[in-house]
Amino acid sequence: MTNKEKLVETLSEILNTNNLASLKSRILSLKELLANSVNAQEEGDFSEDLLPMRIDTLISELDQIMRSHTLERAKYYLKRLKTSLLYTKTNKINDINLSRWKEYTNIITDSLWILPRRDASGAHLGWYWGNFIPQIPHQIILRYTKKEDWVLDTFAGSGTTLIECRRLGRNGIGIELNSEVANRAIKLIQKEQNAYNVFSDIVIGDSRKINLKELLEKYQISQVQLIIMHPPYHDIICFSKDEADLSNAKNIKEFLKMFGEVLDNVTNYLANERYLVLVIGDKYAKGEWIPLGFYCMQEVLRRNYLLKSIVVKNFDETKGKRSQKELWRYRALVGNYYIFKHEYIMIFKKSDSL
Repeated sequence: MTNKEKLVETLSEILNTNNLASLKSRILSLKELLANSVNAQEEGDFSEDLLPMRIDTLISELDQIMRSHTLERAKYYLKRLKTSLLYTKTNKINDINLSRWKEYTNIITDSLWILPRRDASGAHLGWYWGNFIPQIPHQIILRYTKKEDWVLDTFAGSGTTLIECRRLGRNGIGIELNSEVANRAIKLIQKEQNAYNVFSDIVIGDSRKINLKELLEKYQISQVQLIIMHPPYHDIICFSKDEADLSNAKNIKEFLKMFGEVLDNVTNYLANERYLVLVIGDKYAKGEWIPLGFYCMQEVLRRNYLLKSIVVKNFDETKGKRSQKELWRYRALVGNYYIFKHEYIMIFKKSDSL
């Protein structure tokens, strides 16, 4: 009774009912039938393939019909449910089926992200200072790519983005300046299951100067569909002694110049109308709050991008600060400032029409 064809047939029969009480009675019977089917599935006598949509979403839709006060409104919800089972509505950017948007409870759509702890499953180890939590690329990849699309991470670090690409069926290319970090990341990425048989690799090099045309030709592509950038927050953490490392920039002006050079090098290789996502935070220097995130935002906006959203994400305590909460609170009171507890996820859309 709960395979797709039978369910659609049942909904069509109920739509022919011209009495609200009778319609609700049939919806109630359908709910009971679904409940019995789910119980059978839990006992091993029912195939998962027979259930055409998430049971909680399906029950929620039926409950909405039961709450209708008029026959017209009940049939409106009934038709909408039937349509969601018959037709898939997606766009050019992602695989989200908008006909069944209620099922995507795992996708965040608010601009404030409170994420209590990092995902440490699979190949995610969190061993690298300054790496971002896997939930960030996970959410971004779901929203702004389709399966088999290509994702470029210009500051690959420990490979967090590429691990998520593997999990979600996207091809991933990372660029990392530090060879030691890159080689370790490659080994970790290879440990992650590759169920979708996608390509994922980290190239050692400087994102400002690397020949992207030549690099992409190696993978038989000319453009990518998403760029993720998580640069150093200037000199908060020194990642290497390499002069090409943005964390070694002598001042903010030089940092922004170097960051802009990365943008100039990669922008032409992002497909038009696709997205660039920047993960960045601010910093303090000599008692002054430096809005590094917004400085970087301006650099992106100078290069044919539209700002689509700014997400504020809570910032977990670093290992160094975790045991010094009282000290940092004292310093904040003495210095008349607030302790950093957030960073930004800035989403930009490339537009050649600008």
